[in-house]
Amino acid sequence: MKKINRTIINICSDLVEESKDFYTKLFDLKVAFDSDWYVQLTSGDGQIELGIISRTSEIVPADFQKLPQGFYVTFVVDEIDGIFEIAQQEQFEVISPPHDTFYGQRRLLLKDPNGALVDVSALIPNFQP
Repeated sequence: MKKINRTIINICSDLVEESKDFYTKLFDLKVAFDSDWYVQLTSGDGQIELGIISRTSEIVPADFQKLPQGFYVTFVVDEIDGIFEIAQQEQFEVISPPHDTFYGQRRLLLKDPNGALVDVSALIPNFQP
C-alpha cells in the first residue's frame, strides 16, 4: 500500500502577502512559515496545509507559472454567511454570493488575489432533495 503522509495545496502567486491575508482572514489558518517567496498556512489541528509560492520562483517550472485555470479550491466550513461578511469588509472579489444549491450545500464563490476560484461550502442541515 502506498501511504500518503500529507497533502499540501500550493498556489502560485504574484501577490504572496495579499494571498496570505486573504486566506488567514477568511479561514482559521495560521502562518507556519513566512518568507518573501513562500508562505505555509495550516489549520490549528494540522489537517489542512496551504502553501502560497511566488509564481516566478525557480522551483516552479516555467510551464506552470501561468495564471490558474481548470481547477478550483473548495473549503467546507460550518457556516458561510460570516465568511461572506468578512469577504465584503475586506473587499475581496465575490463571484457568487451565498446561495443554496440543489445538492444540499450553501455555497459562496470568491476569487483569490491570484485569480484562483475559491468555493466555500457548508452543508444545509436537514436537507431534503
